[in-house]
Amino acid sequence: MSKGARPRMEDRPPFQESVRVRISVIGAGDASPPELALAHALGRALGKGGALVVTGGLGGVMEAASRGCLEAGGLTVGFLPGPDPSAANPWVSIPLATGMGEARNALVVRAGEAVVAVGGGWGTLSEIGLAKKMGREVALLGELPCDLPLPRMKTGEAAAEWALNQAGREGKVGAGGKVGSCRHRPGGGWEPSSFGGFPGWGMEG
Repeated sequence: MSKGARPRMEDRPPFQESVRVRISVIGAGDASPPELALAHALGRALGKGGALVVTGGLGGVMEAASRGCLEAGGLTVGFLPGPDPSAANPWVSIPLATGMGEARNALVVRAGEAVVAVGGGWGTLSEIGLAKKMGREVALLGELPCDLPLPRMKTGEAAAEWALNQAGREGKVGAGGKVGSCRHRPGGGWEPSSFGGFPGWGMEG
């Protein structure tokens, strides 16, 4: 290959070996201390698992999850709402300044292979809706302002293990199959489904 030329496909490293699992972590920028602790534990477990953590790049849950991941040797990406990459929290490895405002929420959830919502309010609920519309699996960690038919995790470590498992089987669950802790009824709606697996899994509400 000549100097300065683009590498040929056969010269590039295998795709699976060159790309990390991507997990999106969403939640409020003004999170409570318990939510921050959950987000930090989640990020740390994901970092230990070799995942790339994707957030909105600002404070609160986004900063706590990024900090946990980076402290564990992981990599973090932040999709910022404004045009200034310096607005990112100091734990974002790769700040991406979108200039898209709240519309950047779609990028945050689209970039991950699974999504974990840590607490949050209306902004987080909008991200959950976008994620489900895009076919992403979503789990809840902490308290949201309403009940949703989604798997609810009790610890950051359990949420990380769930997310890594979901990312590992992305695209392998057909229509009508299990989605987290609920099963989609053929006629519409959701019903709880039993599952074993990781400690800390539970369905509340």
